[in-house]
Amino acid sequence: MNDKVLVDLQGVGKSFRMGDGASRKVLDGVDFTLQSGEIVALLGKSGSGKSTLLRIISGLVKADAGKACYRGAPLSEPVPGIAMVFQSFALFPWLTVQQNVELGLEAQGVAADERAVRSEAMLDLMGLSGFEGALPRELSGGMRQRVGIARALVTNPDVLLMDEAFSALDVLTGETLRNDILELWDHGRIPTRGILVVSHNIEEAVMMSDRIIMLSSDPGRIRTEIKIDLPRPRNADSPAVRQLVDEVYGLMTMRPAPAAGPAREAGPDYRLPDADIETIEAVLTLLASAPFEGRADLPRLSDESELPGEELFPACEALSLLGLAIVEGGDIAMTALGRRYEAADHAGRQAIFGRQLLAQVTLPQLVYSMLRASADGALPEEQILSLLMETSEQEEARRIMRTAVEWGRYGEIYEFDFHTRRLRLA
Repeated sequence: MNDKVLVDLQGVGKSFRMGDGASRKVLDGVDFTLQSGEIVALLGKSGSGKSTLLRIISGLVKADAGKACYRGAPLSEPVPGIAMVFQSFALFPWLTVQQNVELGLEAQGVAADERAVRSEAMLDLMGLSGFEGALPRELSGGMRQRVGIARALVTNPDVLLMDEAFSALDVLTGETLRNDILELWDHGRIPTRGILVVSHNIEEAVMMSDRIIMLSSDPGRIRTEIKIDLPRPRNADSPAVRQLVDEVYGLMTMRPAPAAGPAREAGPDYRLPDADIETIEAVLTLLASAPFEGRADLPRLSDESELPGEELFPACEALSLLGLAIVEGGDIAMTALGRRYEAADHAGRQAIFGRQLLAQVTLPQLVYSMLRASADGALPEEQILSLLMETSEQEEARRIMRTAVEWGRYGEIYEFDFHTRRLRLA
């Protein structure tokens, strides 16, 4: 085993049993290595299995397939060399700051005197000296997260896992805490040898990491890897950083290629982005308004819309799929049809939407043709779902079906009876 390899995943897969008894595959065939001396960021849309992958590495969840190892030993339970920081802080409200930080050491059987010395030193390092006796409710969000990070680091872990660790904080607090962690890392003031960050914030990933791993969704597979050679600290406004941010935005909004396999190769792609009509139209309206006037840099559009990536990316993909905008290289631009759509009244928008569904979107085209071919112009929902489940997991097939129903009803090409679960020509 290479001493530089901290975490090694080979062909890792994971499925969960859903409430209806069906199995949903969350991860499939994931190969990943975290080496000593690197920070890696995991990006992916909703359903890509980012947090599940982190929990497999932490030992909290066991993989169903493949191998997950820490320093060559199989991972099937939490190990002392790996610590995690959670988005929700996960502090015990009845314990003081120092008591919260000492929990991991207590679990390892460290003596009380040593626990006190190590926890006080870590609190000082994290800028929390003087708050040892405070309760979590007396601290700001940023300070509570510093306690969570101190609790993880006080055990001297080889690997630090950060699951959306800054997303519950306001922008300035999150940026300050992120920069403090990077300064400690770059100056060797923390014992950690490798950091794995799960994030939905693209700029955060570019500013922190040496590599970005992008996961596809349903199930999660590694889609792209981007190596970042820029020295830290990085200037968020530098051309090199902005170019990388644009590149990652472009990749995140790109419609993924169908997964390999006979079913995908043999038939059309029925997938639809997880975007509702309201969000699609809100993004188009923002794009049409000042200061964008029809063309925008996606990072700036994200800032202005205040939409998280898991909502913005599917909306941009939908606009592209419908021919209302073009997404390329981290930019989005309205088409002439998109401008007509934005200027139209409600009925005019519905008419354009319906025409584009029938002209450009495979699944609504199929549903419409099947309805026209049926004797009474109607079909049970299950008939379409069965077709979708040939190439998608059950939960994803149902999600696609919900989107197809909403889009088709809005475009007035078919109707849906929620009582009988039947589709009918409009």
